[in-house]
This record gives sequence, C-alpha cells and structure tokens, in this order.
Amino acid sequence: MTRDRLYLYDTTLRDGAQTRGVDFSLEDKILVARLLDDLGVDYIEGGYPGANPMDDAFFAAPRTQRATFSAFGMTKRAGVSVSNDPGIATLLSNAATAVCYVAKAWDYHVDVALKTTLEENLEGIRLSVEAAVAAGKEAMVDCEHFFDGWKANRDYALACARTAHAAGARWVVLCDTNGGTLPDEIERIVADVATVVPGDRLGIHAHDDTGQAVANSLAAVRAGVRQIQGTLNGIGERCGNANLTTLIPTLALKPGYADRFETGIDAVALAGLTATSRAFDEILNRAPDAHAPYVGASAFATKAGIHASAILKDPKTYEHVTPESVGNRRRVLVSDQAGKSNLVAELARLGIAVDKADPKLDTLLARVKEREARGFAYEAADASFELLARRTLSSVPDYFDVTSYRVMVERRFNAIGDLVTVSEAVVKVSIDGEVRMSVAEGNGPINALDQALRKDIGKYQAEIESLVLVDYKVRILDGGTGAVTRVLIESLDTRTNRRWMTIGVSENIVDASFQALIDSITYKLVKNGAAGR
Repeated sequence: MTRDRLYLYDTTLRDGAQTRGVDFSLEDKILVARLLDDLGVDYIEGGYPGANPMDDAFFAAPRTQRATFSAFGMTKRAGVSVSNDPGIATLLSNAATAVCYVAKAWDYHVDVALKTTLEENLEGIRLSVEAAVAAGKEAMVDCEHFFDGWKANRDYALACARTAHAAGARWVVLCDTNGGTLPDEIERIVADVATVVPGDRLGIHAHDDTGQAVANSLAAVRAGVRQIQGTLNGIGERCGNANLTTLIPTLALKPGYADRFETGIDAVALAGLTATSRAFDEILNRAPDAHAPYVGASAFATKAGIHASAILKDPKTYEHVTPESVGNRRRVLVSDQAGKSNLVAELARLGIAVDKADPKLDTLLARVKEREARGFAYEAADASFELLARRTLSSVPDYFDVTSYRVMVERRFNAIGDLVTVSEAVVKVSIDGEVRMSVAEGNGPINALDQALRKDIGKYQAEIESLVLVDYKVRILDGGTGAVTRVLIESLDTRTNRRWMTIGVSENIVDASFQALIDSITYKLVKNGAAGR
C-alpha cells in the first residue's frame, strides 16, 4: 500500500525561542539545527533574519545538510512596494532556501493590527509570495489566526489561503495562533479549506493552550494536510507548540497513521528520539520532563507490584509501544507499593543477579518499605537504591568514613563595609586510618559542605574529578519548623555523561543533604570499580 508523505517543519529556533526562560545563543542554535538535521525533519526554521544581530549571523551561511533551511518574516508592508520593503529584501537575500511568510487571515487583525484594507492584505500576500518564487526560494505562508478568522469571516480566511496558493506558495499553513481551537473544529475547518487548496499543499501550526496541539495536528492530518509544524519537546510561546517529540513516534508507530503515512524519520533516527530530546534539554540547561510521552523517564515506568508481575511475563500488558523503538527503557520502580517482581526486575536491570527465593530479597523489600515510610523515595533515586540493594544482598566496598563535619553560616560586614552572608564547612575524613580535614566556603551551607567533602578524599580524589552536581531538590514532608526533609541530588559524570539520583531524609536539611552527597560519591566510586579498604 502506498503511503502519503508527511513533511515535518520544525520551528524550535523561531517559535520555540519565544518560550519563557529560553534564550538561544548562536552556538545553541547551531547545535539545535544539527540535532534536527540528524533527526531527519524536512524543514528547519532558523528564525527571523533582520530581527537581531544573532539571527543575522545564524543566517549568514547554510546551517543544514539534509533539511531545507527556512527563514521567517512578514509579508510586504502596506503602502510599500515589494522592491522597497527592507524586510522582504532580507528574507530573499539570506542563505535560507525557503521563506515562510506570516500573513493575517483574520479580518479583525487586518483592521486592528495592520490597519489596512482586506484587499491590500490579499495583495501583500500575493506579491510577497511571487517575489520569493521569482528569487528561487520555496515559498510558504503561515496564515496567522486562521481558525479564529474562519469562524469570524469564512470567505475572507479562505481567500487568504487561496491567494497564497495561487501565487505559488508550496505550503499554505493554517495556524491556530491562540491555541483555542478543538480537534473536531480543526478537522471540520481543514476539510473545508481543502476544497479550495489541495491537501498536499496545506500545513498545520498548532499551539497547546488547551493541551491539544498534538491532537489538533493529527486531526488536521486526517482532514488532509501534509505538513506539520512543531517544536522539540513542545516548547513555544505561552503553553508551547505541537510537540514533535510526541508527534513523530505517534505517526510512525500508531495504527491509522503508520500504515497511511510516512515521514523522513527512519527507524534508526526514531530509536534515537529519547537521546535527541534529552540532548535538547541539556542545551536549554533544564531537567527533562520525566512524564513526557514516549521519551520521559516515566513513560515506561511501572510502580504497582501487580503491573510489574504482568510486565515481566509480557511487556505488552502495560506498554502501548516498545520503549526501545524510541530509544527509551523500561523501568520497574521500587517503592512502598513494590512486590518481589518489582525488585527482581529492577535488580536485573542494574546487573544484580538474585534468586526470587533468596531470603535476602525479603530483607531488602522490608528495608525499602520501612525507609519509604520514613520519607525516602527510591523510585526517584536509582543510585541510592542500588547502593541499598548491594549492601543488603552482597556488599559495597568501604572507601572512607566521615568522622565529623561542621557547617557554619555567618552574616557580617566585610572589609569594605558590605553586609554579606558567608557559608563555611569543615569535614574530617578517615581513609586507611589517616584523618584528613578539609575546609571550604560555598554559596550556601550545602554548597560549602559539598566543596569540603570533595576537596580531599586521598587516593580516591582522581576518581571524582569528573563528578558534578547538577540539580538539588528539597521537599518538606510534614509541616512545622521541625519537619522531616527529603533531599534529592542529581549528579553527572562529565566523562561518561552518565546521570544518577541520590536521596537523603532527616529532620535536619544539612544532614539529609549530607546523606545524598555521600551516596553520590560512593556510587561514583562503585561504578568506577574503585577498590575499597
């Protein structure tokens, strides 16, 4: 059966750049373009040339090997000819081989935002597209606010789409700019547009303000569109754009789509999707969304014991696709809801062989449940769980002992009269009978303790040089000033790019942090194969 080709248009570097807290550098944009090109998307929208010096530098040379490089900008301004419009000139003179114009398709916006006539807006669409085609560019038009415009004035919205297509636009993209349209409306309106513009010339640009950008994109595909615009990990203005990281595996793996459509993403690239998603989060310097569909750490995680037992018999009992198909992995979580099946599965993943009849397994299960009752959460702290399991079932090498530590926070005036808060920690470590004392200052008490703890651990110092703490989370488990505190620390080995989580629980936040820090260092030494005493 011949499948229809769907084209994926990524706007991470333009629409995604409007995400609150996201600020791409030139190097970031180059790295993201490379990620997208390797993934296999058809179009990469690089940004808005002429808007700022950084985008100008990015558009100075081609940035893609396989994907079509696209520039974004406005159609011709009212009252100015195409040849005299500096924005058009910038779009047509840069290295991008495609131009995506944004054009008003809602008569209300033409009147209020552009302050021009409906006829002149149509003329601007036509002349801008013709100029791009004449310059040898692939022309596209994002019909902004199309669905709201269609509801307000169907004939005019259709006229905008028809004009763009007649002028030579390769793609006429229907934009749900405010993100308020629902899937049944999208499907009905797109089907109507397809009566004046062929579906293989239509695209969809959906925002996630009702949480349905992916569903709206799929609805548009069912109604005939053949281009989908979106972003990596769904970033974008307000609530984000259609998430290509969710759309791509849905199109590739789900019945009704996989058997009808194909994209430029092959099986090898699909199997690297999780790595791509997390690499992008690294560029953004943010923690990956554990609950993201397909690629999140919890996407194939099972907590309940009865579910774990079924998964061990046949993963299809609780998985809609295989985790390997998107480069993710199955996780059977260990928690107070765990049974032996959870433990056996997680231990096997960690490379710890144990017989289900081994009485030590009962001991480990009891310890997990007892510690979780005190506030530990091993489903979120895989490294601390592995250390607990190894200590219970076999052993963990004895590397060093912290005989004492002291943390001080002092608020004082410094030498130039400024009021400052200074944190200092002193740690005494015993290694092979020799006591070493380290002192360090930090940005706060925990940072100071971390610096002092890792300042000198003797013969193991070289083993932890690549250890970096990348995230620190605190949760108060019950109210009051004497509340029990849970600390989760995420660590990174910069040599291997391996990450792990450790946990500590105490009424004292510094002690809880100390537990997690010790586990982090010990886990690193265990994984390095360091010899203990």
